[in-house]
Amino acid sequence: MTKQDLRIVYLGTPEFAVASLRALVEGGYNVVAVVTMPDKPSGRGHQVQYSDVKQYALSVGLPVLQPEKLKDEAFVEELRSYHADLQIVVAFRMLPEVVWAMPRLGTFNLHASLLPQYRGAAPINWAVMNGDKETGATTFMLKHEIDTGNMILQERIPIGQDENVGSVHDRLMALGTSMVTRTVDLIIDCENQGIALPTTPQPEIAELRPAPKIFKEDCEIKFAEKTAEEVRNFVRGLSPYPAAWANIDIRGQRFENVKIYKVEISDKGALVVPCKEGSVAILELQVPGKKRMDVKAFLNGMHR
Repeated sequence: MTKQDLRIVYLGTPEFAVASLRALVEGGYNVVAVVTMPDKPSGRGHQVQYSDVKQYALSVGLPVLQPEKLKDEAFVEELRSYHADLQIVVAFRMLPEVVWAMPRLGTFNLHASLLPQYRGAAPINWAVMNGDKETGATTFMLKHEIDTGNMILQERIPIGQDENVGSVHDRLMALGTSMVTRTVDLIIDCENQGIALPTTPQPEIAELRPAPKIFKEDCEIKFAEKTAEEVRNFVRGLSPYPAAWANIDIRGQRFENVKIYKVEISDKGALVVPCKEGSVAILELQVPGKKRMDVKAFLNGMHR
């Protein structure tokens, strides 16, 4: 079997998933169809927005499936018609067994964490928010319980002290892209040799840290409840997206829903906020209706 013979269905939605899909297509792998989320209205005009994966798939002429429900019989039958040998999941949603068990070689997932830690929808954000010094990515075979299958490949990268989730996301996207193609190559090699794919059970860990989906209310900075270091990590883990926010008084004016993109631990600066322990100086922010800017430019603008 060659990579041109292996029929692959790819499942993913956001930008993070595009890089691996592009690597497969440009690398000559036989991607026969793509599954992504349904289109949804977005922005002030509520215009229909295609997912990043759909935009790329259409640009290279790949069939796109967008089921509302993954157990829908019509979708399952359409998916089955592509006769996939293998399915690859990158940043999608939980699959029912009728989907993940369909290919003869199974379905593997790329997850942006060092499993078993950070099972869930937002592993990169939570690793940075928790002040971790390293993270990584894992490919693993899907089974019933989410993010619990046997691991195929796992690699680590450091998290810089001042990095935010944006830069960690981009480095993990590049790492994950390499891991996806190497995992497919390993599956092909094992198939050609007639041997089982070597996998490793996820280790037992005393304390697992979850990575649930992050909503707007989760992004509020509660300065009085967090130390300065915790606030700094919280802001880093949400910058640039979805962005930490707070309601704050600035020079006698009350500002609601101020997005805060960067702080430093300091009791000196143009805009200092006390925390449970220590203080942070806000360096970059965005008030509603304005663009993102450094704090000095914002304060200067208040005088005009």
